[in-house]
Amino acid sequence: MTTHPEGSPTTSPGPSPDVDTAPEVAREVAAEQAHVDRVYEELAKASVRAGDVEAEGLARGRTDRTGDVRDEEMTGLFERDALVFAATRRRAMIDTQYEGLVFGRLDLGTEDSTAAEREVRHIGRLGVRDDDYEPLVVDWRAPAAAAFYRATPVDPMGVVRRRVLRCRGSRVVGVEDDLMVPLAPEDIVVVGDGALMAALTRSRGRQMRDIVATIQAHQDEAIRAPSRGVTEISGGPGTGKTVVALHRAAYLLYAERRRFEHGGILVIGPSAAYTAYIERVLPSLGEESVALRALGDVVDGVTATRPDTPEVAAVKGSLRIRRLLSRVAARPPVGAPDTFRAFVAGQAVRLDHDALRRVRAEVLRGHQHNLAAQAARSALSEAAWRSVGRQGDRDDFMDAFDASRDVDDFMASWWRQLDPRELLLTLTDTDHVYAVSRGVLDHEEGAAIAWSFREALETGAWSVADIALIDDLLARLGPVQDAEREETGFYDIEELDDLSAYGVTDVRAGLGRATPSTRAVITPADARGRLLAGRLERASGYAHVLVDEAQDLSPMQWRMVARRGRSASWTVVGDAAQASWSDLDEAGRAREEAFAGLERRAFHMDTNYRNAREIFDHARDVILPLVPDADIPLAVRETGVEPVDRVVEGSLMHETSDALEQVLREVDGSVAVITPRRWADRLAALDGAGDGRVQLVDPLSTKGLEWDATVVVDPDAIVEESPGGVRVLYVVLTRAAHRMHVLRPT
Repeated sequence: MTTHPEGSPTTSPGPSPDVDTAPEVAREVAAEQAHVDRVYEELAKASVRAGDVEAEGLARGRTDRTGDVRDEEMTGLFERDALVFAATRRRAMIDTQYEGLVFGRLDLGTEDSTAAEREVRHIGRLGVRDDDYEPLVVDWRAPAAAAFYRATPVDPMGVVRRRVLRCRGSRVVGVEDDLMVPLAPEDIVVVGDGALMAALTRSRGRQMRDIVATIQAHQDEAIRAPSRGVTEISGGPGTGKTVVALHRAAYLLYAERRRFEHGGILVIGPSAAYTAYIERVLPSLGEESVALRALGDVVDGVTATRPDTPEVAAVKGSLRIRRLLSRVAARPPVGAPDTFRAFVAGQAVRLDHDALRRVRAEVLRGHQHNLAAQAARSALSEAAWRSVGRQGDRDDFMDAFDASRDVDDFMASWWRQLDPRELLLTLTDTDHVYAVSRGVLDHEEGAAIAWSFREALETGAWSVADIALIDDLLARLGPVQDAEREETGFYDIEELDDLSAYGVTDVRAGLGRATPSTRAVITPADARGRLLAGRLERASGYAHVLVDEAQDLSPMQWRMVARRGRSASWTVVGDAAQASWSDLDEAGRAREEAFAGLERRAFHMDTNYRNAREIFDHARDVILPLVPDADIPLAVRETGVEPVDRVVEGSLMHETSDALEQVLREVDGSVAVITPRRWADRLAALDGAGDGRVQLVDPLSTKGLEWDATVVVDPDAIVEESPGGVRVLYVVLTRAAHRMHVLRPT
């Protein structure tokens, strides 16, 4: 992995050697390599032992008997399952040898202590002991490793030297030391300029680097804070908020394993690109009891990546939309009869529209629709009994009502199971939207909502904002109880030819703003099948919820996340200056409702480790005039190279290619071309250029990500197209570590 000297440009770096070549450094590396080799030898033996335990477990509890099984045989089966589970899990953990299994070392003692008097502790992702049960590696989350993160020259905590090991697989390729005492003992060699700054100059890949070895003291305090209540981590771009939060999740699983492993940890990020980027971080720390979800994946059974326009997203994300959803959920299913007629126990029963409406309202006051079929039938029978003047024997009437096939047929239509997604698809009809949104949305907003659901039916894809609406309706309706329903929805595809029954009159109307990527040609029936595919599940509760880029959540999304954290503790990460949600006050109220009554603690990160100072100064000058209270961190690195910001008067493709060619020469790692939708098709050929180092990405998908260099296309269009306006541009301008070009088409 290439590193560059601080404060010097990297215009044409040659290939970096794998290992430092100075003789003194080489001896230190060789000594650490010997220890790492021993660790891997012990790890291999531990894997074999775990395999033996697994085999022993499989051999237990075997029986050739059929029929009844004796108690002792049942006990054997239980023991077998427990042994196999534990051994399989242990072997999987051991065999997953991530880069940098051993990443640190502490030399503990005093300034005057001799080598014989000092204690050496190696720090790593997994605790490893030798055959005599002596520790070879201390798990980074253990109390014995705390000084690795917390020791400073002011408070050395008994540490003489802190060393970071840089490894490729099982090979040590370099070491970096921090001296914690004023003068190094004669027998201690101090290598490098410090672990943190070395890590900062490394190239970025498409997956986040695990920088557990370079976490600083103030970050470690947030990681190891008490688990209860809400831990808020704030700070500007590049301050390591995400890294701290993810390591906190791993630490909690270690420190309170029984609670968090049983209840699980939910990690929520802003986009699918973000979750793909960080998905290795927690498993690489030895933890897999974590659900990693983008905002479009929070509801089990449905997923979404398509964004709405800013105008539509603002309506769908606001709490106003709940009144519309309440009215939709209270209405009879599409196509349900509006009167009830039957002969029951020799008497003619007739219930008109108003009577049925009163019955429905009465039932829904205390029940979720999908769980209330029997309650609805009982309420209907009472209304029917009242309609005949309570004549005859009540028990005979009720028995006849319960046995009536006419009643069965009526209930199958009038109170059938409802999928929340089915109700949203009724909102494709503008007149229907106007009817259910009266007093909630204005005329223009109602038309925009109808247009957005016609786009869903055109593309066969929900938008990210739709997922919170689906979850709200699922909470109102309850899960579908019909286990026999088709995976494509409640109706066979052949039944969907006449979509007018669902308010769909022209599925292609109003789609002029759709992007080419959302205009795939599919039939309306196929599109509806896709939208209703899968089975929605009730919200699962978690023991801990971690929300990254929290400033981006709409009020409706906060309510969605809160349903999964009713009994949870929380870690919340964000920066208001980077928000893509416009009404921060309303979102703040929804957020406070989610945390009501919980203890709070806050940690603020104020050092920008990511961006070179020259790049961050450019971004700072963009955001401060419009967001004067933005949280501006201190950028600690300099490259001596200013970002390029220029007007493009010729071919945008040609100019962008030229900018890419330049930055690919100057950095060794990943490069992003960040473009608004209007230029995405024109620049699509650049994705994957530079031997795969170049990635074409839209502005919102850059949230939480970073690259060695970026080429930012048309910042004015980014502001225009993004729901957060200049705040999203601020995000885009803070993604580059070393180089940035900004291109402004005329």
